[in-house]
Amino acid sequence: MPVLAEIRHEVDIPDGVTVTVDHENKENHTVIKGPKGTLERRFRYRGVTVDVQDGSIVVHKDLPRREHKAICGTYAAHIRTMLKGVTDGWTYGLKIVYNHFPIKASVQGETFVIENFLGERHPRKATILPDVKVQVKGQDVTVEGVDRQTVAQTAANIEKATRVRNRDIRVFQDGIYITHKGVEE
Repeated sequence: MPVLAEIRHEVDIPDGVTVTVDHENKENHTVIKGPKGTLERRFRYRGVTVDVQDGSIVVHKDLPRREHKAICGTYAAHIRTMLKGVTDGWTYGLKIVYNHFPIKASVQGETFVIENFLGERHPRKATILPDVKVQVKGQDVTVEGVDRQTVAQTAANIEKATRVRNRDIRVFQDGIYITHKGVEE
């Protein structure tokens, strides 16, 4: 199998976005600032460097092995996701579905509260992660933010809070379910 001299992924920086990379303690501390907000991440893998060159972000490794190729591709994908988040933002859509008991959902501070789920007296709660905005409009729930991971985890927390236990899920299909995910519109 031929050996590559280097692996190099280039990600273009969109207009209105600034990127800084600090190489402290052999970590590639990357800060991306855009119109929607700021994201930062440390890419810590020995020998893999992240740099800003000529209007693009370059992920680079000399004499790569198979695992280095995978790490470089993963880092480039994370950077593309971060760039899309600071320019467009991420949004997840959820739908409140009930058949037996009407579900009442609301946002109280950093907590998403679900009342009257399957007729339960005590409300169920889901954690809203920092820098994530949750809105409830009728039967639709919108989760928005800059960081895709925190937005997705908040949506997963809400969906998991309405998991049906000790009942036949073919009959009790009540809950809050993720219907779409992607960039903000």
